[in-house]
Parts: sequence; structure tokens; C-alpha cells
Amino acid sequence: MARPRRFARWQAVLAWVIVANGIAVPGIAAPVGAAPVGAAPVGAAAPAPVSIAAAVAPDDAGRFGDGATSDDVRDTVHWVSASHDNHALPFVVIDKVNAVVLAFDGRGNLRGRAPALLGMARGDATVPGIGQRKLATITPAERTTPAGRFEASLGRDFEQDILWIDYDAALSLHRVIKGRRVDDRAGRLASPTPSDNRISYGCVNVPPGFYDGVVKPLFTGTVGIVYILPETKPLRSVFAIPTKVTG
Repeated sequence: MARPRRFARWQAVLAWVIVANGIAVPGIAAPVGAAPVGAAPVGAAAPAPVSIAAAVAPDDAGRFGDGATSDDVRDTVHWVSASHDNHALPFVVIDKVNAVVLAFDGRGNLRGRAPALLGMARGDATVPGIGQRKLATITPAERTTPAGRFEASLGRDFEQDILWIDYDAALSLHRVIKGRRVDDRAGRLASPTPSDNRISYGCVNVPPGFYDGVVKPLFTGTVGIVYILPETKPLRSVFAIPTKVTG
């Protein structure tokens, strides 16, 4: 989660300009409307995967790919498409409970889906000031992947190109890192269940092929929207999704 700070002040000013004027500037990301919802203790029991649909509704045929998809993901994507909340920009939906990332183009067409590694601690809030702290000072209980709606764009950290989700909080989506051998991040990512996918400091780790083949092309030359679904709060307490959602 560490990030370079040399241009942090410049980044904040430009991010404000983007939000205020709707300008798409590659390499700049700023949070948009992230909801401050509560965090759960790191030792708390994991919520069960939510409402994975066994059958695909007729209007959803092929829309979410071959994998099972939660009701919360379906409702979010239908709402984004119906309300044009993404403003015709590419968007990503991150289902933390089921450890799945889905990427869509500006028209709402699925471009790819993949498993993900997420913050070690279950919770939906960002710890204030965490982006300015050294990794060694961040406790396990603070390692959350926050829920909310974020304006995101491609950029770099100290080691590689990444998708900045929230620059100030040092939150990004990137290729899975090797990390410590004991963490076995690649093995966790390849496992068939989401139960072992909580290992990061908060950033979203995805397979390199998904990042390079789907995320990077979608966000090259433009900003986009990332929707991180909550896991400790109801979906509609974070997003303005109506009770009845139509595609």
C-alpha cells in the first residue's frame, strides 16, 4: 500500500479539479463519495458468501460470465447501467465477500472477471491517515479494503504500474505480488474458495493476466469508476441503489 509522496500536494489539487470539472486525466485518482462505514475486528467471523445465484436470469444471460455472481453484484451493475452512474466510463465492481473482481466497459459490457486478494481485516472504512504511514506500523486490524465509489486511474507506486483507487489512502488494484513465502499469495488466489483470500494490507491483488489483459486496457487514457461492495453494512447503505433494480 505504500505510495510515493513527492507530488501528494499536487495530486490532491488536480484530483479536486477532476471531480469539479469532470476532466479525465490519466494517472490521477481521487475518491468519489466513499461511504464511511464501520470496520469489523480482524478476528471476527467471516460473513458467508452472499446470495450466489445458481441460475442466470434471462436478461442476464452472458452478462456476468461463467462464474456464479452474488445478488449484490447484480444489483450494483444493473443500477450503474440504469442510472448511468459511471458516466460512460469503464468501471470495476469488487465483491469482497466472495473475493471476485468484475470489469466492465463504459457501456456495461463485461470485459473480464477474476479472483482477488483483499485486506486482511474485514471492514468497510479506511483508517484516517493510513496512506502516510509505513507498512510496518499498520496493525492487522487496520488492514481493511474500504467500501465505496471511487474515481480511479492508472499510475505507479515504487515498483510497478497500478490502478490507483484512492491515492490519499494508498489503496490500489494491482498484479498479485510475491510477498513472503509463508503468505503464499499465488496459492491463495488460485484456491477455489474465498476463505483464504484475506491477506493484503488493503490493496486488491489480481492475477497478472487479468490486470494486463483487462484492467490496464480499460483504464488506459481515461479515469474510471471502482465500486467496492461492503461486507459489514447493507449494500444500500453505501450506494443509492433502489430496492427494485432493473437492467
